[in-house]
Amino acid sequence: MANCRLSFLLFAFSGSFLYSCTTLDFTEVSANIPQKKWDSKQKHELLFTLIDTTVSYELFLVLRHNEAYRFNNIWIQLTIQQPNNQIENYRIEKILASNEMGWLGSGLSDIYEHRIPLALPNFLFKQKGRYKIVMEQIMREDPLQNIISAGLRLEKKSNS
Repeated sequence: MANCRLSFLLFAFSGSFLYSCTTLDFTEVSANIPQKKWDSKQKHELLFTLIDTTVSYELFLVLRHNEAYRFNNIWIQLTIQQPNNQIENYRIEKILASNEMGWLGSGLSDIYEHRIPLALPNFLFKQKGRYKIVMEQIMREDPLQNIISAGLRLEKKSNS
């Protein structure tokens, strides 16, 4: 019986050790929007250090809103500061709903979440070092009502 317990403990310890040594293939930052009113002055930053430039990365908009959100799209401004301090700016429109399908994100009760790829024209994460990505909403309605949280996610692209 003691031998069985020892085997189980060794198995559990080795499994947790292997799990803790794996690297995560993404980084994400998301912020709750006070009173569900996203002011255009409220900017969200994603800071990360890129080490592996041999793989491709994909950037996502992560957005949560309630069903009272009045638009089928969102306009955002992205500013990317690269390790060499070069700055790139992008104005991006993302569709959140269609007439045929309704909200395109996943929903639970009256809350919808979107994880939308941000295909940036002519931009690759090809330099090692520290990146800073700043996101702000640039919709006409300011503050933008019924947004619960907003953020960015960077993932390594899968090879499949």
